[in-house]
Amino acid sequence: MTKTVAVLDYGSGNVHSACQALAAVGANVELTSDSRKILEADGALVPGVGAFATVMEKLMASGSDRLIDKRLTASRPVLGICVGMQVMFETGLEHGTQTQGLGQWPGVVRQLNAETLPHMGWTSVQPGAGSVLFEGIEDERFYFVHTYAATKFELDVMPPFVPPTLTFAHHGEDFLAAVENGPLSTTQFHPEKSGQAGLKLLSNWLKSL
Repeated sequence: MTKTVAVLDYGSGNVHSACQALAAVGANVELTSDSRKILEADGALVPGVGAFATVMEKLMASGSDRLIDKRLTASRPVLGICVGMQVMFETGLEHGTQTQGLGQWPGVVRQLNAETLPHMGWTSVQPGAGSVLFEGIEDERFYFVHTYAATKFELDVMPPFVPPTLTFAHHGEDFLAAVENGPLSTTQFHPEKSGQAGLKLLSNWLKSL
């Protein structure tokens, strides 16, 4: 049965390439701001391009922040990409300005400690054991374009809850390239711009819905 993925249309850029990539791996894709469609879809994708504060402003203005929270509370899968990953954390720190995120996870998104910024290009990752997203593509490179990132995961998960699967990459310092935590999965890189490896990752996520 074809799975439906709602791509949140809240004013972020670069949504069409994500829609095309999802369709290419067999999803029935709807770019929508309709709350019923977003809540009822098998999966929801949160794109994000630009500044943390701007993305948060648009998410809240459109009510998308509440829809994301409702889906996750009901254990309905959500995938966040790039700034769509960053806003899942508690706080974003850009240009000395602190912005409140969605707070699904504790922690701060901050500027990477690297000589060259932004971090742009193809970079290898180190997937955590048992990763669903990276099954079959553990040794591939993915396309990153970012200056800010979360460098650690601060949520303590105790049994009987399943601990998150954390994937790291390195640019100046180690940072989180992806997180798989129950119904919420995120990537700092752009799978829709990462060639066949990115399509395989989206296919892996789609199969998990």
